[in-house]
Amino acid sequence: MTPTVLIADDDRSIRTVLTQALGRSGYQVRTTGNAATLWRWVEDGEGDLVITDVMMPDENGLDLIPRIRRVRPDLRVVVMSAQSTLMTAVKATQRGAFEYLPKPFDLRELLAVVDRALAAPTAPVGEQPPAEPKDADERLPLIGRSAAMQEIYRTVARLTTTDLTVMINGESGTGKELVARALHDYGRRRGGPFVAINMAAIPRELIESELFGHERGAFTGATSRNQGRFEQAAGGTLFLDEIGDMPQEAQTRLLRVLQEGEFTAVGGRQPVRANVRIIAATHRDLRAAIRQGLFREDLFYRLNVVPIRLPPLRERVEDIPLLARHFLDKARGDGLPFKSLDSGAVDRLRAYRWPGNVRELENMMRRLAALHAEETITADALDRELTETAATVEDASGETAEPLARAMERHIKQFLAAHEEGLVGNDIYDRVIAEVERPLIQLTLLATRGNQIKAAAMLGLNRNTLRKKIRDLEVPVVRGVA
Repeated sequence: MTPTVLIADDDRSIRTVLTQALGRSGYQVRTTGNAATLWRWVEDGEGDLVITDVMMPDENGLDLIPRIRRVRPDLRVVVMSAQSTLMTAVKATQRGAFEYLPKPFDLRELLAVVDRALAAPTAPVGEQPPAEPKDADERLPLIGRSAAMQEIYRTVARLTTTDLTVMINGESGTGKELVARALHDYGRRRGGPFVAINMAAIPRELIESELFGHERGAFTGATSRNQGRFEQAAGGTLFLDEIGDMPQEAQTRLLRVLQEGEFTAVGGRQPVRANVRIIAATHRDLRAAIRQGLFREDLFYRLNVVPIRLPPLRERVEDIPLLARHFLDKARGDGLPFKSLDSGAVDRLRAYRWPGNVRELENMMRRLAALHAEETITADALDRELTETAATVEDASGETAEPLARAMERHIKQFLAAHEEGLVGNDIYDRVIAEVERPLIQLTLLATRGNQIKAAAMLGLNRNTLRKKIRDLEVPVVRGVA
């Protein structure tokens, strides 16, 4: 028997396109422009699949989903929406939609979803989707309408109904912790704590104590029992940020916890159940770290159950105007003056490469909101700001510095030319790298006022590694620079 697809959308052109596409694929189709007619068909037992828009003249399509599940629990519902936000995806999923598709959609993808929905096994009678967060509102922890962000919204929405371990990978500033928080805030464990720990910011010798806690007398200075992050996160989510910086001995203990579901505090004997959801994040290529012997392959596969890749801002250029306006509005909400962007300024923002990603864009918008004299931010104002931010910053002599890659190329050519008759020694690589590392570490320490923990985090290094480099490269230690 030919399956029948029921379509509800107030846009006649979408109804026409879907009718033609589904008809060519062998399905029978009935369409309507309102929720009332769709509901009547559902009550009458018609249709094998529903495709509904969210915003319709008489009712929100999301509100129909729980009603449909009550009277026809075997009837799959696919939701379409032009709103294209994380909240729409989460609400659709948590109310029981089989799939969420942002508009404009790809017809091939929609047809594949229809095929999957009709082939999927019937949900057990009485099975209900998890309740929505009581405080769910329209706050948007993630912003963007690009295809890359839509895929992330859909992935996050699907994961809110599970406790699966997630690995988030992305460059610094792409919003890895925001995604982790969204997974927690809209997931099953939202009633529990969200506990984050940055592996790059914890001294190597303290990581196990920080994660698993310690008993009194476990080591010098342990004058009382201390809960670790696993205990603090009980019933909730533990976010392991910069997992690629975890020392190997701690990797071994973490693997054992993931395998056995329990841990013991440092100096302790009594096992404690690990009642947490693990979300890990890194900006590193962990597969490369595995090849280099720096990260355990078995731990990687335990953590990489569901991988999420966050795109850098340069791969989602269409989101930049929306993000910029959002950050200006946020700055205004924080008491900074109202600012707007003219079209030329928006073009400049879209053309910039954003090495610091969304975090860099937010900082720039806040800076302009605070310091730009005019209400409208123009292309000229952006040119000045971006010139100061980009690689062509002025050096101490007042001359414009070359981009780093070009300067290094020139320097290496000069170095090699000076030794044409025969290269002196066999350590050119180490000498050149040291020339880059020394000022990089020195300037980072200046920026953090000598705080080595913060400097290590900024550089993406373990603190012990940074201390060794400071010693080996003879970097002057700065303390409390004003």
